[in-house]
Amino acid sequence: MATLADKAILSGADNRPPMLEKEMYDSWKSRMELYMLNRQHGRIILESVENCPLIWPSIEENGVTRPKKYSELSATEAIQADCDIKATNIILQGLPPEVYALVSNHKVAKELWERIQLLMQGTSLTKQERECKLYDEFDKFAYKKGETLREFYLRFSLLLNDMNIYNMKLEQFPMNTKFLNTLPLEWSKFVIDVKLVRDLHTTNIDQLRAYLEQHEFHANEVHLMHERNSDPLALVETHQMT
Repeated sequence: MATLADKAILSGADNRPPMLEKEMYDSWKSRMELYMLNRQHGRIILESVENCPLIWPSIEENGVTRPKKYSELSATEAIQADCDIKATNIILQGLPPEVYALVSNHKVAKELWERIQLLMQGTSLTKQERECKLYDEFDKFAYKKGETLREFYLRFSLLLNDMNIYNMKLEQFPMNTKFLNTLPLEWSKFVIDVKLVRDLHTTNIDQLRAYLEQHEFHANEVHLMHERNSDPLALVETHQMT
């Protein structure tokens, strides 16, 4: 027999919906449905998720048809409208930041629910296509001229997050190697240094970035030196100054 604690775990915490975990979508979906049913007007909230929301009624005024204001809705219509909003909010509150960023533009609970399912599971074809695209993006990932180490790191991290959503596991060593070897020439000395002092099989990207940040000023100086050496006018100016 399930205890009260067991039921609380199944339905989610009383003050917030269960959080989506990347590899446990089916479990999250079941717990989320129980959580919704446990709210006031829970069946209406779940109905809003599984079916279309309230079709906003209209009213004729001075020969013109317009949508009703919220204050003009019947008691039943107002409850349905409120539940539609609650349904969307409950789903969004149960999403980690990387998934939220991909679906937050959907305001209708049913569309949001279906989009999350597609992201987490997908059809066999769309999932495979997406994985191929992400692997291709990883292979072709390159430094953009002029970007800072932080900007470079953020782009790389977002790509890894997208791959994690699809449960595309990468070994730590090739991930770290890709990150370091993609940095431009001015970072070469510091890349060699970090390879000497860090085990790339166990170090993570955040640790690599923290180490390299200490040398960003010097890397920028090397970059400026390379630019001057490749610019004939700068060479003449430097020669005249000396």
